Amino acid sequence: MSFRLRLTFFGAALVALTVLAFGWLVFTLATTTQGTTQDDALKQRAADAQAAIAAAPAGQLSVAGSLTGAEDLARRTDPFIEVLTSSGTVLSSTGRVGDAAPAIPASLLASAAEHGSALATVDLPGAPSLRLLATRWARGDLGLAGFVVAGQPISIQTSNRRGILGFLIISSIPTLLAAFIASWLITGRALRPLKTVIETADSIARTRDLKRRLPPANRRDEIGLLSESFNRMLEQVDAANQQLTAALEAQRRFVADASHELRTPLTTIRGNADLLAHGPTVPEDVRTAAARDIASESERMSRLVEHLLTLAQADAGQNLALTPIALRPIIESVGRQAQAAHDDRKIRTVGLTDAMVAGDTDAITQLLWILVDNAVKFTKPGGSIELGLQQHDSAGLLTVADDGSGIPPHDLQRIFQRFYQADAARSNQGAGLGLSIARWIVEQHHGTIAARNNNGPGATFTVILPLAR
Repeated sequence: MSFRLRLTFFGAALVALTVLAFGWLVFTLATTTQGTTQDDALKQRAADAQAAIAAAPAGQLSVAGSLTGAEDLARRTDPFIEVLTSSGTVLSSTGRVGDAAPAIPASLLASAAEHGSALATVDLPGAPSLRLLATRWARGDLGLAGFVVAGQPISIQTSNRRGILGFLIISSIPTLLAAFIASWLITGRALRPLKTVIETADSIARTRDLKRRLPPANRRDEIGLLSESFNRMLEQVDAANQQLTAALEAQRRFVADASHELRTPLTTIRGNADLLAHGPTVPEDVRTAAARDIASESERMSRLVEHLLTLAQADAGQNLALTPIALRPIIESVGRQAQAAHDDRKIRTVGLTDAMVAGDTDAITQLLWILVDNAVKFTKPGGSIELGLQQHDSAGLLTVADDGSGIPPHDLQRIFQRFYQADAARSNQGAGLGLSIARWIVEQHHGTIAARNNNGPGATFTVILPLAR
């Protein structure tokens, strides 16, 4: 059974219970008030009869009348009036039982004589149970007195109850039918957005189109909130899918790049190792060159592996832990070590200021070494490299400038791409990873990095890092 049909039956059941409770209440009230209503009607009829007796001629009150036109109480339920003398003689009656007027119990008349009026329900042979009201009447001007009895079969109450019950049953049928139809239409309209959600979810499952969304909800009820929540869930799923796709693509690219870059040094090392395996037959100068190549390629492969691990950390979405650090001591240390390692070039620090940034000491050190090594590659022996640090407003400007060959203008925006080399012939066996790692480090520090050619020879790399608060 569908959810819509269950809701429809539930709504119809609630209406049925309401109708049942209302019908029971109406039936109970009608049953309770029927007796009182009948008694009040009998009292009114008795009063009307007394008024008629008071105005009747003396001849009508001294001679018993006939029962011609009297209604048979065994077949009719209409009220009747019976007028009796003080001795119980029937003067007139509008009702009959068989061929005679209803016999009024002497106890009822005695009670009426004592209290002025009396009510009683009596059973008469050949007639239904009667509700009787006896009251006294008197004509002082004629010296006459007697009793007026107003009566009615109590079967009228049963008939009325049956009529009320039949009306309630008959009227409840179209009410329940209308309630069922209304519930069906209302639940269908209310569940229409849910159907849209189901169709959208099925479509997304079939087409894998995570860009699809539900129509904007113009209602602020639970259905509208469900639509908004569903759209937010789709956005999160789409974002997670994009992250997963990017991570898989980064992993694939990392594996491809690593295998490509490691193939060359491994081939060189293997070839030279095979050469050295020939033993004494290899000339000394050839053996020395092969050992030197193995050491150089091993160093290159070690540096490459270190760079690849850094890129893997970047691709995995890992973030650096930033703390307030001073840039000047790091720059001075790198400059001193670089001068010692490259004594054929002039490496110096100029215009250093005491700038504090939120950063990672090891990452900043690696960034400086990447920029210095890149400058050394494109600077001839005897050239100069300058490391500078200035403070401007709320940022620190770190510069590494050289007087080398510079950067081709069309490569200025591409040198920070992974495995891209602006001048492969003068790459000094580089893998093209250093500057992409530098860019990642700068981005982790919420800064920017850019390269430009100097007005004279060489190029300058500028790193802008926000100062620590």
